Amino acid sequence: MLKLYGANSFSRAGIVEWYLKELGIDRSLVSLDLKAGEHKQPDYLKINPMGKVPSIVDGYFQLWESGAILLYLTEKYGKMPDSLEQRSLLYQWILFGNATLAQSLFIEANREKEIHKLLTGLNQVLQDRSYLLGEEFSVADVAVGLVLAFAVSMLNLDFSAYPAVLKYLQKLTERPAYKESIGKISA
Repeated sequence: MLKLYGANSFSRAGIVEWYLKELGIDRSLVSLDLKAGEHKQPDYLKINPMGKVPSIVDGYFQLWESGAILLYLTEKYGKMPDSLEQRSLLYQWILFGNATLAQSLFIEANREKEIHKLLTGLNQVLQDRSYLLGEEFSVADVAVGLVLAFAVSMLNLDFSAYPAVLKYLQKLTERPAYKESIGKISA
């Protein structure tokens, strides 16, 4: 059984937990107490030498970094697009969520100068489609959606100037897998 190493808090492990629920994949959750430093213990550092969460162990295979885990899970258990172009769009959105969007929203020095530009662009993209890649939910939506949801719940950011983003976020947070994973944390 796949093991997910994470924390019972607002952490990047939530993104993996949400996606595993979307895929219907059973997992064993190994909850690490970050305050007690369990993520810096030798046994865990053998799995993730960076001492961060999340990490997974799938059989004999170990992987860390949430974006890489999402891509692995999509390749192994999900639905990876057939064409190079469609796969590249998927990669683009996962990298955007994990790097560009997260860095712009959660690093205070970046927030003020970046938030309007990024949310305006995202709002424009979402005006004519239900999800990032079109009309079908994908792992890209998990990657971007979690960052947006955490920005609202942790930072109390107001997205009312971006109605398509708000509609998109509402649609994501109403998904049963979201409610069973992230919804429990933010409740």
